Amino acid sequence: MSQGNRGYSLSRRRFLRGTAVGGLAVASGAIAMPHVARAAAPVRVGIIHPVTGAVSYSGAQGRAGAMMAVDEINAAGGIKSLGGAMIDALLADAQSKADVGAAQIEKYNDAGVSAVVGGYASFICLATTQAAAKHGIPYVVDVGTDDRIVKAGLKNTFRFSPGYGVFVDTAIKALDQINTAAGRPAKTAVIVHEDSAFGTGTAKLLQKQLGSIAINVLEVMKHPTPNLDFNNIVLRIKAANPDLVIPANYYNEYVLLARTMLQQRVRPKAIYSVLGGAASQYKFVKDFPQAAAYIMDCNHWYNPHKEAALALRKRTEAKGLYFTYEVFLNYEAVMLLADALERAASTDRAKIIDALASSEWAGHFMPYGPTRFVGGQNTGARAVNLQVQDNDIRVILPPEFANAKPIFPMPA
Repeated sequence: MSQGNRGYSLSRRRFLRGTAVGGLAVASGAIAMPHVARAAAPVRVGIIHPVTGAVSYSGAQGRAGAMMAVDEINAAGGIKSLGGAMIDALLADAQSKADVGAAQIEKYNDAGVSAVVGGYASFICLATTQAAAKHGIPYVVDVGTDDRIVKAGLKNTFRFSPGYGVFVDTAIKALDQINTAAGRPAKTAVIVHEDSAFGTGTAKLLQKQLGSIAINVLEVMKHPTPNLDFNNIVLRIKAANPDLVIPANYYNEYVLLARTMLQQRVRPKAIYSVLGGAASQYKFVKDFPQAAAYIMDCNHWYNPHKEAALALRKRTEAKGLYFTYEVFLNYEAVMLLADALERAASTDRAKIIDALASSEWAGHFMPYGPTRFVGGQNTGARAVNLQVQDNDIRVILPPEFANAKPIFPMPA
């Protein structure tokens, strides 16, 4: 699917029958189905993503995943404890800007939403969770990996997936395991990162921890988002001649970096990314198979042995979309919220926050342990290691979720 065909179709009857609320698009199943008009009042939920701007591809994918969950919940009869109340999704575009995201939260408050899901980028989530906290709006973070999101002490904020601290810890241990098994051919690395909260925070942790596994960091190279030319950075990588190149950036920049390395014939022993914006994306693998081949990544992923995950992938691809982590994390985030709404049996924000805080939701298909929030972070969340093999993305670690073995160093 092209980036211009962004996410969930706005041409369907449910969207055409929607109304505008404070600049927000309303996507209500109840509006589209007059026969439920006499049922319980719908539950208004804000779904916010950057569907325009620098990170719009990921934002549109996230919106699609969230809306598939909303559709599924409403088709199954809505929130049972609220008399079958439908979820009324209010769609907002953060435009890849933190201040715009925060302004949309103010509109959500005026519209009387009971909760918010989404945000995607860390710099957006940092702003939107703070804005939501002022009004006591429960906020389920879909992806944002900056650990400051949950370390700010906000009682309204709940992140289902791991933060970059977990990813770096997991990546370091896995890299040591993979390198040791191969006879320790990798001794040096260059880190390439985007310069916002996510990339900078990840790079700092990597630089600090790589020495503990005898990997010498030769250089740390940062770039803006968006960035349209990686030639100079790749020339610097070539001059440094590292065994490993470790990127941490968003989709467009990751793709361009990998393609430029291929064009300039820079072939390290591995491209081993941490939260690589494209490394775990089927779109990248399909569009640029040579650039993607054998790339390793420590990232969000689903349990490939879970039938529910495979079924959602099939549904996603039937819509002409790629099954990316933005899709399934947003799907799961909405399902987590629905479970909290069922247990709260209320649209009251404080009661929903209490329900989320006590969550033990086990209906997910992630490679996680039991859901348990401590300080807003799901302590059951974990990262996995992936590798592009045979034009597919495979889990290589940990062993209990793996469907392939690592190939390292990557073939010439």
